[in-house]
Amino acid sequence: MQRYFTDQKLKTGDVVQLDATIAKHAIKVLRQDIGDRFELVDPMHHAYLAIIQQSSPLQVAIDEDITKKVELPLAVEVVCGVSKGDKSEWIVQKATELGADKIGFFNAQWGTARWPAERVVKKIARLQEIAKNAAEQSHRNQVPDVTMYAKLNQVGQTAEAKLVAYEESAKQGEHGALISALSPRPASLCVVFGPEGGLAPEELSVLTGQGFIAAGLGPRILRAETAPLYLLSAVSVLTELQATSI
Repeated sequence: MQRYFTDQKLKTGDVVQLDATIAKHAIKVLRQDIGDRFELVDPMHHAYLAIIQQSSPLQVAIDEDITKKVELPLAVEVVCGVSKGDKSEWIVQKATELGADKIGFFNAQWGTARWPAERVVKKIARLQEIAKNAAEQSHRNQVPDVTMYAKLNQVGQTAEAKLVAYEESAKQGEHGALISALSPRPASLCVVFGPEGGLAPEELSVLTGQGFIAAGLGPRILRAETAPLYLLSAVSVLTELQATSI
């Protein structure tokens, strides 16, 4: 069943009018009509069954609360160096499907691509829309925030656990940092990833100076767009599927 997100706070028994974007997709694309149903999530992350009462404008009756536990047990932010091509879009889509709470980007010193300041607002708006679509498709209860960091010292300021995925740590066989970071069951985790060119020593120094711990993510060297997805998958296994193991 299709899921949408709305800015309106909902409760069972409400009758609400939805915006044109939802109406266009539900009525024009899916060809839904009066009496048909879809799922609707409000800003409090509650999911409801909505029944179409009127198609133009789109008006629905809010039926039962169908909220399920689908979010990761901790808020995970992945922060990635800007990569070339459409890799940022791929990262946002897949990281959303895998449960990221927030997705950040930064212009890395050794990155092969950069986002000029005048393009950032438009770029983030596009990525935020991708995140919303991915959250609907994966039936999440929230849409992750997508942001751009001007400086690395702005990253992870409120996170309880902080890691930086570092290629040299992987090469040296580091394999315990992620499990150690999750062992105290933190409420939040921030992990920084470099772009294709990797992180410069100065960037690593800034991060470790802010409490980030250099970590390897397995014995293999991962691509810039693969590493954050590996991390989110590992967090899911350790905190959802094997929660008793840590």
